[in-house]
Amino acid sequence: MRWFTCTPVEFGGGADFFARDSGLLCRGFQALGMDSRVVMPGARQAGDEADLIRTDYGNLESADWWRSLQVDGVVLYAWGRPRFRKVAAAIRAAGVFLVLNQDNSGLVSPLAGFRDWLREQWLLSGQGRGAAAWLRFLKLTLRGMSVGMVLTDVLRAAHLKAGDVIACVSPLAAERYRKLCRIYGGAELAGRVALIPHAVELRFRYAGGPKRRQVVCVGRWRAAVQKRPQLLMDVIGSLVATDHTVSVVIVGESTPEMLAWHQSFTAERRDRILLERGLDRDGLAGIMEQSQVFYSPSAFESFGIAAAEALCSGCSVVAGRSVSMAGFDWFASGDSGTLAAEDHAGDHVRALIDEIESWEQGRRDPSDISDLWCDRLHADQVAARVVDLMEKGSR
Repeated sequence: MRWFTCTPVEFGGGADFFARDSGLLCRGFQALGMDSRVVMPGARQAGDEADLIRTDYGNLESADWWRSLQVDGVVLYAWGRPRFRKVAAAIRAAGVFLVLNQDNSGLVSPLAGFRDWLREQWLLSGQGRGAAAWLRFLKLTLRGMSVGMVLTDVLRAAHLKAGDVIACVSPLAAERYRKLCRIYGGAELAGRVALIPHAVELRFRYAGGPKRRQVVCVGRWRAAVQKRPQLLMDVIGSLVATDHTVSVVIVGESTPEMLAWHQSFTAERRDRILLERGLDRDGLAGIMEQSQVFYSPSAFESFGIAAAEALCSGCSVVAGRSVSMAGFDWFASGDSGTLAAEDHAGDHVRALIDEIESWEQGRRDPSDISDLWCDRLHADQVAARVVDLMEKGSR
């Protein structure tokens, strides 16, 4: 079988691209012994992997061009956006089985659930912090309830109707998409919605070594509205003041405020909070395998790939409970983690303390966590689920 993935945006195509999303799923298909490539528009770039096909954007909207590739299936990473609907239509017209990846929480329209959608606009705008955030919230809300419902929803529906499978990255996102698709196209369209999470590299797996009383945090901390570095500092500062044996590793480029915060601690506390900026993928996998808990202070995540990597490494997860953290409802299910009762620093600290206590009392098993989530999230397993959906029959 030949399964390709496609991203209709001109990203770089190097090793980092093939470590996640469409690039990594391509590797998953290859691990199953299939011929698989990634398709992207634009001229070939220095560093592009050999498994990447670059082409003119116009070809992506050509059924004849897709037909010439002689592929059985394509996973299109186009987020259901109206601007890419002609790409989806061309793949479908070529007679290729089409899986449409929806990399979001499911709250793409007020029709998916008005109250939760409104709450997500609040989070995306910066949670009302300053006049600029309030203006962003007003703009997002008015646009979503006017142009969004009159035009964007109509064009998104056309995009989604081209797919044989509408792939959502978390169970809650899938639930929201089923509601939306019933409005767009009735029970038949809603029946195409399926859970297909983002893939995780096979290097993230718990091999049985000792776990430290350690919390790991990973983020692009300069993206302050989303990653909330101030909340991170408040929570971790309180945690290390309360628990005198826990250590914390914060991965990612620190903000100036984070560096000043770190320097404000005593030497003993600085030794227990490591700011790690230059880790490669193997180094990150090693830290996750040694840690007990992964903590995310994010306001919103479409999925949370770092948390997924941590689960496969045998970590449990802690995050805030939020309509915009759809993946974390799934990640923390069973014996895999804890969500804070309310989304503020005090409850985040309590959730971390409770989770560390769960490890102390033997209520967390790293092998069980890793085995469960590797079976769900490793690239070859996700690729196998995609193929299984095709073998169960197209429309």
